[in-house]
Amino acid sequence: MLSIYFKELNTFFSSLIGYIVIGVFLVILGLMLFVFPDYSLLNYRYASLGQLFDLAPIIFLFLVPALTMRSFAEENQTGTIELLNTRPLSDFEIVFGKYLACLTLVVFAILPTLIYYYTVYQLGRPVGNLDSGAIMGSYLGLIFLGGSFVSIGIFASAITNNQIVAFILAIFLSFIFYFGFLFISNAPAFVGKIDNIIQMLGIDYHYSSISRGLIDSRDVIYFLSLISFFILLTLTALDRRRW
Repeated sequence: MLSIYFKELNTFFSSLIGYIVIGVFLVILGLMLFVFPDYSLLNYRYASLGQLFDLAPIIFLFLVPALTMRSFAEENQTGTIELLNTRPLSDFEIVFGKYLACLTLVVFAILPTLIYYYTVYQLGRPVGNLDSGAIMGSYLGLIFLGGSFVSIGIFASAITNNQIVAFILAIFLSFIFYFGFLFISNAPAFVGKIDNIIQMLGIDYHYSSISRGLIDSRDVIYFLSLISFFILLTLTALDRRRW
């Protein structure tokens, strides 16, 4: 598994893929948080990083599929998946190695945003007048969110040979799991009945919950279950393609 992990990381950073993903994420966030007046942190009367954690999932919705679309689609298209299968590695080791490599890149993209935390921390009056607990919870939620999108993107890449199709499918599935259940719960047929249960099936509900700074085991179990579910689907897709 480690050989796949380091191979994928080397692929990301030996080309422009890794640098573009991290750079685009940071540039968009920087512009939104400090330049565009509607979202600028400087226009608020209190120290907060709420805008960062509201905007990051939207950016991830497009950026993570762009990162994962080549995971298996390129292997299937070029035929190197057959060579990969001849190595003494199980399907799980291959999938999980690729998953960890993509997740590592997502974490690398998140880490520089700690500069924004330090900036807001210093801008507070008095210095440090900031809810650090909620911010740390939000960072944990953002990592879980990125991990969920990565598992969805790898699954989308495993069921097609076309990277563009994998990209679009990953965006669609990520959108459904992030916003879809919230929209469904707001339908008149569900309001006041099972709307809360439907919302709990979506990523947004648990991401918002964990972002309050209180780490609830139900939220952690949800994210781990969702990630495991799509990794299992990816393993099933690979097995079916082989047969």
